[in-house]
Amino acid sequence: MSAPAPSMYSPSAKAVAEKLGLKMGRANLEEFADTLLALAKADRHILAVTSDSRGSGKLGPFGQALPKQIVEVGIAEQNLVGIAAGLGSCGKNVFAVSPACFLTARSLEQVKNDICYSDHPVTIVGISSGVSYGALGTTHHSLHDFAVMRAINNLSIVVPADNFETREAVKAAAASQTPVYLRFGKTPLYNLPAADSRPFAMGQARVLREGSDVAFLATGETVIHALLAAAHLESTAGLKSRVVSLPTLKPLDSAAVLAAARECRAIITAEEHMVNGGLGEAVAGVIAQAGIGTRFKIVGIPDEYTATGSQADIFRHYGLTMEGLAATALELRGRT
Repeated sequence: MSAPAPSMYSPSAKAVAEKLGLKMGRANLEEFADTLLALAKADRHILAVTSDSRGSGKLGPFGQALPKQIVEVGIAEQNLVGIAAGLGSCGKNVFAVSPACFLTARSLEQVKNDICYSDHPVTIVGISSGVSYGALGTTHHSLHDFAVMRAINNLSIVVPADNFETREAVKAAAASQTPVYLRFGKTPLYNLPAADSRPFAMGQARVLREGSDVAFLATGETVIHALLAAAHLESTAGLKSRVVSLPTLKPLDSAAVLAAARECRAIITAEEHMVNGGLGEAVAGVIAQAGIGTRFKIVGIPDEYTATGSQADIFRHYGLTMEGLAATALELRGRT
C-alpha cells in the first residue's frame, strides 16, 4: 500500500482555517460525480462518456445505477470527444470525462472542430487536473489547458474552488446550450465561506473577503490558499486583502477584475497552471486594456521542467500555499 499523500496545508495553515471556521469538504471530483448522477436520474438524456476513466472519474456508482446512460470508449480520447459530439448532435446532454492532461492535448482538434465549431452542447470534463498526478510528472500534468482552451471560440471554462462551486457549475453546464470545459482536481478542499447573496452563475466572480491593500484573484484549488494567505496577512502584518474566486476563467468577470485593480493597491493572481496563457495573463489583459497601472504578480508554474513531487510539494515549491502567497504579497507591497 502506498503512503498517504502529504497534506496540502501546513500546521499553520490548518490553524488559520480553524480560526476562520472552515470545514473540510471532499474532493470536487466526488462532488461532480454525485451531482451528475442526481441530474441524470432525473433526465435520461444526460449521458457520461469515459475513456477508461470510470474509476478515476468517480463514476462507478453512475455506471451501476444508470448503465444505459454511460458509454466507455477505452483509452481513446479522440474517439471519446468525437462520440460525445455525435451524441450531442442527436439531442443528448453529454459529459465527456477524461484526465485533463490527455483530454486537452491528444483530442484538442476534436474539441475545437467536432464540439466547439460544430456548436454541440457537450461538457468536456478534465479530471485529475493541474498537478494532481504529482510525481507522475509532466506527462500527466495539465498546465497548458487554460491556454489552449481559452484560444478556442465558443467554449466556456469553469474551474470550481470548492464543493459548492462544483455543484452549481455542474448544474450550469447541464443547462448550457453551448460547450463547456469543467476542470477538477483530486484533493479534498475546505468549503469556502458564503460570498454574497447572488446565486452562482457562469461568468460571475465571488468576493470571499474584502480589503484594499492587496487583491488575490484566484481560480480552482488555489483559491483556498489565497483566502488563508489573506487571513494570515491581516493577523501578522495588518494588511487587509480582497480575495476573489474566479470560477469562470472564460468568460472572465471583467467588472470584478477592474474593481480590484481600481480599489486595491496590488494584484496577485494564483493558478494551478503555467504562468503563460492562463488566469494571470487574462487578468493582465483586462487591466492593461483599461489603462490601469498597478503592482501585479502572476503566481503559477513557471516556464520550466516542473519540480518532481506530490501536489503538495509542487504547490510549496512554487509559492502557491498560504505561506508562499503571503510572502509574495509582502514583497509586492515592499514590506519584506
